[in-house]
Amino acid sequence: MIKDNQKYFNRLHVLIDAFIVGAAYVLAWFLNIRVLAAPGAGVIRASVYMLVLLPLIPGMLLLYAAFGLYTPKRVQGRRLEYGNIIKANALGILIFMAIVLTLKISDFSRGVIYTFFIFNITLDLIARIIIRQMLRDIRKRGMNLKHILLVGYGQSAREYIDRIRENPQWGYHILGILDDRTDVETSYKGVEVIGRTDELMQILSVNTLDEIAITLGLSEYYKLESIVAQCEKSGVHTKFIPDYGNIIPTKPYTEDLMGLPVINIRYVPLSNTFNMIVKRAMDIVGSVICLTLFSPVMLLTAVMIKLTSPGPLIFRQERVGLHNRPFVMYKFRSMEMQKESTEKKGWTTKNDPRVTGIGKFIRRTSIDELPQLVNVLRGEMSLVGPRPERPQFVEKFREDIPRYMVKHQVRPGMTGWAQVHGYRGDTSIRKRIDYDLYYIENWTIGLDIKILCLTVFKGFVNKNAY
Repeated sequence: MIKDNQKYFNRLHVLIDAFIVGAAYVLAWFLNIRVLAAPGAGVIRASVYMLVLLPLIPGMLLLYAAFGLYTPKRVQGRRLEYGNIIKANALGILIFMAIVLTLKISDFSRGVIYTFFIFNITLDLIARIIIRQMLRDIRKRGMNLKHILLVGYGQSAREYIDRIRENPQWGYHILGILDDRTDVETSYKGVEVIGRTDELMQILSVNTLDEIAITLGLSEYYKLESIVAQCEKSGVHTKFIPDYGNIIPTKPYTEDLMGLPVINIRYVPLSNTFNMIVKRAMDIVGSVICLTLFSPVMLLTAVMIKLTSPGPLIFRQERVGLHNRPFVMYKFRSMEMQKESTEKKGWTTKNDPRVTGIGKFIRRTSIDELPQLVNVLRGEMSLVGPRPERPQFVEKFREDIPRYMVKHQVRPGMTGWAQVHGYRGDTSIRKRIDYDLYYIENWTIGLDIKILCLTVFKGFVNKNAY
């Protein structure tokens, strides 16, 4: 039933996309040729423009298919889907322009091409937002459900059930759990243990299932081979949800070593040379631009610090950076001069008497961080990344907080994913690390740009900066 429904929705998606491509193109033609009437617009007949629809519609649908826009992904994030729409259209406009240039059709309106892709992206995004909302409403009412059986009552089973219960819009219904170590009728959030693993084939024969999820506990992995064999005999789609969250807490990735699958514990996109070069180039260009833009603010800050308190303009402090290497981080001095032993005692507290008058302002507005642009230029820091910490705190946190040291696999940043979510100053270190790990494993240029934009709009003023 689910497969039939999926086919129906896929066909509906294709039809909607085909209509949108056609409508966007006709609207673009009408706007540029009939309304704006650009010079030379009438050289090519309307019928010739309309003939372009014959290869354009199937071509765009093929691009959408190539970018996975018709692959069933109930839990696929909106950002990924919308990003793929933009990527498919970006490639489409390049192909369109290449064909026009190759065929030397100099009279073909470039405005029609550009406007078409703007309309197409906009209309398709709106359509998919509406479709997503409709599917969520349908699934919340108990229709278009996917029926699942869990094999194993381990920690992964409970976490899987938690997520399904928290997201009814995914449309999953769990028939029950098969487990050899738990009493029948034991339940977790309404999902009961309904039998033993050797009853799998019997249960499948009397129930229509769409998926089997193997959720064995870590101590039961010795059964995995026989359980997989039984599941594959059923012909029902089977997936494995490993119970090693305490070992591999975030998404792993696999590689093929001459036929031997190898699971890497952590995926770090910035370990890729090309990604490193792209990010470094962005850091250099961005820091030069920021130094230029903020030079008046930095000059005024320097003058105010010098006029209001004795001591150096720049505060230098050792921090731990990429690959656990120490470096000297720069900030505008915001405190009265103090002994190094006193400064090392801890963080600044609320109403800290050591903070100067101008220091309170520049700390609250993050102006004191601007000299770190020099650290970025020197390659010790990045514009975006996990915030660096002092060596004594690194030694403490590496023992107290699991996965803390993973943050040192990338360059530290002036701002980061944790900071734009409010985790700055006197806030939870554990939560901060969770956000840092997400950033490390999901890095893209787009994510960096998003963090920089969020920093501009809500990250400069920090209520936790004392």
